[in-house]
Amino acid sequence: MSDSTTSPDASFAARLAETAGRIETALAALLDDRQRDHEIARPGRLLAAMRHGALGGGKRLRPFLLIETARLFGVAQEAALPAAMAIELIHCYSLVHDDLPSMDNDDLRRGQPTVHKAFDEATAILAGDGLLTLAFEVLADSEAEASIRADLVLCLARASGLAGMVGGQMLDLDAEGRHAAGTHRHPPSAGDVRRLQAMKTGALLTAAVEMGAILGGASFGQRMSLSTFGQALGACFQVADDVLDVEASPDVMGKATAKDADANKATLVAALGLEAARAERDRLAMDAVGALRRFGPEADTLRAAARFAATRTN
Repeated sequence: MSDSTTSPDASFAARLAETAGRIETALAALLDDRQRDHEIARPGRLLAAMRHGALGGGKRLRPFLLIETARLFGVAQEAALPAAMAIELIHCYSLVHDDLPSMDNDDLRRGQPTVHKAFDEATAILAGDGLLTLAFEVLADSEAEASIRADLVLCLARASGLAGMVGGQMLDLDAEGRHAAGTHRHPPSAGDVRRLQAMKTGALLTAAVEMGAILGGASFGQRMSLSTFGQALGACFQVADDVLDVEASPDVMGKATAKDADANKATLVAALGLEAARAERDRLAMDAVGALRRFGPEADTLRAAARFAATRTN
């Protein structure tokens, strides 16, 4: 089929898959068993667990968003690759820790045993720690200008930590009542859910877009528009996840489904109902597309990402 007859969705899927393959290859090389000059040793079991948590699939949406945002400003994929790897390492570390028995207690991830099931709980904790710290090593050791590297580190650290992803996980645990045994708790409101999801999921997706803008030297106005896009996209992605937990099969998702209600998870499906959650998902996708109005057709891939977030099946 020629390019002129390829649908936008098919083109997006091909581009996402190409980037995912590039990230997979780069991460595999980063996590090979060759000892680097600055290292004393690479403990084999820990390295294997880190590879298990970081390789073998995944949409690689965060690095894709970073690379495509940087592309808006003429940044080549090769120049954006270290930052893209860094944000994916953070995402992978968060999944390894989220799957732990003390967190979400999941046995499957991407159709494979989670790290704590394939290895053990202590090794999974250390593997997550290793992926987290490696992310910042990759950023700091990149060839970008020092001021850009500093901005990238700051953006990623803020999105990952207390007021971002980690804080959102804490709010999620609180909403489940993990720390209020024997006491009555009111179900979280829709506003509570939106706040925790903006931190737990949305912050890192937004950071992907913002980091691409930093690499590209975007203006203040451009960065604000892209940040608005990232926030709407992140919220859309998480609501879609809530809906998929109700509607999708474990085989399609590659992990257990229908767990949110049983675990008393704070979701917009629980707070609003399934139909209203679907409507919010679709509205957020439109909001994300609308935030890109100042950009021309060069941002069509980002617009397609917003549609993908709302219509994905896994």
